[in-house]
Amino acid sequence: MKKYINNFFKGHERSVKAKKNILASILIKGISMTVGFLMVRVTLDYLDQTTYGIWLTLTSFLTWFTFFEIGLGSGLKNKLAESLASKDYKKGKIYVSTAYAILSLVVIFLAIAFFIANIFIDWTIVLNTNEVSLQDLTTVAYIVFSFFFFRFVIKLIGIVLFADQRPALSNMLNTLGNLFVLLTIFILTKTTEGSLIYLAWALSAIPVVVLTISTFYFYTHDYKKIAPSIKYVDFKYARGLLNLGIKFFVIQVSGLIIYQSTNFIITQYIGPAEVTVYNIAYKYFSIIMMGFTIIITPFWSAYTEAWAKNDMKWIKSTVKKLLNIWMMLSVAGIIMLIFAKQFYAFWIGTEIQIPFKLSLVLLLYFMTFTFGGVYNMFINGVGKVKLQMYTSVIGAILFIVIAISLAKYTDLGVVGLVLASIISNFNGIIIAPIQYKKIINNKAKGIWNA
Repeated sequence: MKKYINNFFKGHERSVKAKKNILASILIKGISMTVGFLMVRVTLDYLDQTTYGIWLTLTSFLTWFTFFEIGLGSGLKNKLAESLASKDYKKGKIYVSTAYAILSLVVIFLAIAFFIANIFIDWTIVLNTNEVSLQDLTTVAYIVFSFFFFRFVIKLIGIVLFADQRPALSNMLNTLGNLFVLLTIFILTKTTEGSLIYLAWALSAIPVVVLTISTFYFYTHDYKKIAPSIKYVDFKYARGLLNLGIKFFVIQVSGLIIYQSTNFIITQYIGPAEVTVYNIAYKYFSIIMMGFTIIITPFWSAYTEAWAKNDMKWIKSTVKKLLNIWMMLSVAGIIMLIFAKQFYAFWIGTEIQIPFKLSLVLLLYFMTFTFGGVYNMFINGVGKVKLQMYTSVIGAILFIVIAISLAKYTDLGVVGLVLASIISNFNGIIIAPIQYKKIINNKAKGIWNA
């Protein structure tokens, strides 16, 4: 065993670093997954199925605001990684400081716009419900969005950790926040009646506290040399951050439409209760995505470094290994499908029934999404994302047309929306593998190399 472990940690320094992060992330994500499943169970005990569906739909709106960072995080990830690799800490400090300044300005604008708009929003209409009063829903919206705007800025510490090829540590911060949230909700179930307002305080405030403490710690210890400072804000560097970031922004917004608007469409065309059914099945099969993400995340910055050093041999070898891992995860997904009914019964009981066909299409969704992810991680790492940007916009339009059509004119229900997501992901299934081969073989021209 000792010999096997020693051999596992041999090889290219870039690969060894990735392996260490993968192993650490497996432990952290294992805890996170357990906490996530328990949180669903505890929250369902605290709220009824319909109210929980309302909560899921309301909080899904937060994702829309997340992407107003205009891809700044992705731009910072690449630029800071380059600065750290060359030990140019002054430039790194400028990039970090400027990123915080830009996001702070964005947050101020968004907060003012939302707080004015929220006065006029009738959340009972937006969420298609009379189960919760308009006053309570408005209060919940104020709580959730207020903490979200603060978190919008301080979450940049996670990007800094990613840029330094420490994604496991970044994930640990989220896991700690969720663990404290779980404990708080459990206490609420024992001390209060089901309340969206109490739930909003727990789920919104606690992660912000964890990130705030972590930000202060890292910038006074590990990253003291690049800690943000008003004196180092230089908007001339914003162009470098935003040039690539804008492309990622378009991709992220398109992905948001395709993958994150499902709850809203289900609520409007099928009913809030089905949001709960969808999310339970989604969370179960998202284990595949979670496992894939653990493995592939460390390679973004690694691909950037390898590309800069023209290490094509390492890139090709890594992509082949990741494809083998994808096939193993697909087999694991099939096993999950076979035992899905038994797991649902163990996890949430028999009150909520999850159709087999929903489980089947979600498995296909995650298999196709992770397949494309093998290639898109490389494409993102080397910054050749213009084609991905265009295909993502086309995919978003396709999703809207197909999803609403299937929801309105067929009896497929939630299954139809998942099928729409799969079809809309034609970039990952078809385009990304072709682009990878063109780039790696030095045959990419025009938009394939932009």
